[in-house]
Amino acid sequence: MNAWTSRDQTTFHGRVLARDTALLAELLADLIRAPHMSDEHVEREKDVILSELGETIDSPEDLVNDHLFEAAFMNQPLGRSILGREESLERIGREDCVAWMTGELVPSRLILSASGKVDPDEVLKLAERLFGDMADKAGTPIGSAEFTGGLRNDRREFEQAHWCLGLPGLAASDPRMPALAVFVQALGGGTSSRLFQELREERGLAYSIGAWNQAFADTGVVAIGCAADRNRAVESMNSAREVLADTIETLTHVEVRRAQAQMEAGVLMALETPQGRADQMARSIEVFGRILTLDELLADLRNVDIGAARAAGAALVDGRTAIASVGARLAAVA
Repeated sequence: MNAWTSRDQTTFHGRVLARDTALLAELLADLIRAPHMSDEHVEREKDVILSELGETIDSPEDLVNDHLFEAAFMNQPLGRSILGREESLERIGREDCVAWMTGELVPSRLILSASGKVDPDEVLKLAERLFGDMADKAGTPIGSAEFTGGLRNDRREFEQAHWCLGLPGLAASDPRMPALAVFVQALGGGTSSRLFQELREERGLAYSIGAWNQAFADTGVVAIGCAADRNRAVESMNSAREVLADTIETLTHVEVRRAQAQMEAGVLMALETPQGRADQMARSIEVFGRILTLDELLADLRNVDIGAARAAGAALVDGRTAIASVGARLAAVA
């Protein structure tokens, strides 16, 4: 068993033999409904988080992503680091943890997903037995989020400069999402992408370069991330902007098909494990309110044409940008 937290969800998960499915479900229910959380446990966990925070601060590739979200979603919960800060962590006590669980872990926000050698009817019975008597309530209000754009420079010196250029993305359920995903893959998804070929292979401007897309309930962010020599950070960002603009205008059918093939392979390989399938089903319910079939997922990708991909790329360039850097001075290009 383990757990992880991202900016928009917390997941408790486990892996057992099929015969022990009920035991795992009972343990998960105990974690959510009756956690044994003493003051001593909370203080011990705070020490662990402080160690993780220190590791992140010493890791520029992690730090720059936190700074990107601060710049992209200024003064909003979505822009805050998951780990927090030393001073905010110090103030947290057992009562705060209990209040969070009471306000967040309500039936309307819980999804139980299982995959592998399981009987769906038996899983439903387990859910009803373990969670069916929970009284639903509104829970802590969840505010909306909006991409604002901004600048966050961290000028501590590392061996290289790390920067991110953020652009306004789409909500997870937006019907244009498949087209945007294909565009981002062609732009910076792997060694065959435009950014990698142009900035690393052709110009030698970057040690690493790529693009990624993250979507939330009502907003999203598309980012280009780069590690480069400190003296060439500004040049590498300006070049990345040029590649982005050129990709919007000249993206080819071959690039679209290659991006679709890469993404289709990623979808299929992610579903090769029970954990991957359970994650996909839970995320599908969270975003769409139902489980999308594999045929639907693949059809959404395959139906993207070059016009839709270019249009999705063009929509990124609406004047708002979020710039984050560690070890570079990029205010002049904001």
